[in-house]
Amino acid sequence: MLYHLLYPLHTTYGAFNVFRYITFRTLLAALTALTISFVLGPLLIQRLTASRIGQPIRSDGPQHHQVKAGTPTMGGTLILFSLLLATLLLADLRNPYVWLVLLVTVGFGVIGFVDDFRKHRLGNSAGLSVRHKFLAQCVVAAVAATLLFLVPGFEPTVALPFFKDRSLDLGVFYIGFAMLVLVGASNAVNLTDGLDGLAIGPVMIAAGTYTVFAYVSGHVKLAEYLQIPYVAGAGELAVFCGALAAAGLGFLWFNAYPAQMFMGDVGSLPLGAAIAMVALVTKHALVLILVGAIFVVEALSVIAQVGYFKWTGGKRIFRMAPIHHHYELKGWPEPQIIVRFWIVSIICALLALSTLKLR
Repeated sequence: MLYHLLYPLHTTYGAFNVFRYITFRTLLAALTALTISFVLGPLLIQRLTASRIGQPIRSDGPQHHQVKAGTPTMGGTLILFSLLLATLLLADLRNPYVWLVLLVTVGFGVIGFVDDFRKHRLGNSAGLSVRHKFLAQCVVAAVAATLLFLVPGFEPTVALPFFKDRSLDLGVFYIGFAMLVLVGASNAVNLTDGLDGLAIGPVMIAAGTYTVFAYVSGHVKLAEYLQIPYVAGAGELAVFCGALAAAGLGFLWFNAYPAQMFMGDVGSLPLGAAIAMVALVTKHALVLILVGAIFVVEALSVIAQVGYFKWTGGKRIFRMAPIHHHYELKGWPEPQIIVRFWIVSIICALLALSTLKLR
């Protein structure tokens, strides 16, 4: 909204011409989201504490986590509010990709909110049933994937990393592929959110990485130079990604060990889906496997654990899944697990960015 209000004034006041640059608006969106997070964070913690909206702890989880019971949860609302407001203020709202990313963020956010609210009301960690949550995710993902497929000029292709100008044209099957990416990323981030600051760190790193991907994919000269698919309008998503990274940073101030508040499903579900949507628009969905390697490993550890348990009649691969709990039970201190996972995430992000040039 600020973009649409202030940029037209550049014909009279030359200083407002800076609003035409995506880089400037990305930086401003990041600062806006960060400021909102810092200002509203303490107020949200007070409100959640007063309302007794505390985190129920799973009885089958690590026993030392029981001390975290009652810590204010649903802190993901702080991230979403900061992110959405900064994007609405500084992105070009005539861009259909901006609205699609906002649709996914809000849609999955509503699912997470309902899930968290049911946990609070029922006083346990159950929330929505797995079936109902998955169905709701599929519905939102199907709507978003179909709308993306129908955007005029959008090609249903996926770029192949390390190859020059090579893409997979999926045709109508792109809708199913997009749904898989959206739901998979959403649940992978959700599974990772089990330690203080563990999930938000890789989310910020992924958002920062896709800020670059979005900018170069939407810049015709850079896309041509790097020999990657050019997507007209995708550069505007850099504003969204910059705001997401900064909103996550502001939340981390309160979520760092020992956490003053938890993200909850209202945060973890939409953040994974939002990053996935940006990956789809920019044609770099396959690179998401590398950018979000931590999330992929966490999700695979749960799948492997459950599958092996059923196949062997009770045996386990890990001491506990997701895999961060395995390292907890091996004696690793919680801050050590968190920081080491962040380090791995940074390394994977750098490798992902290298695919832009190594072709």
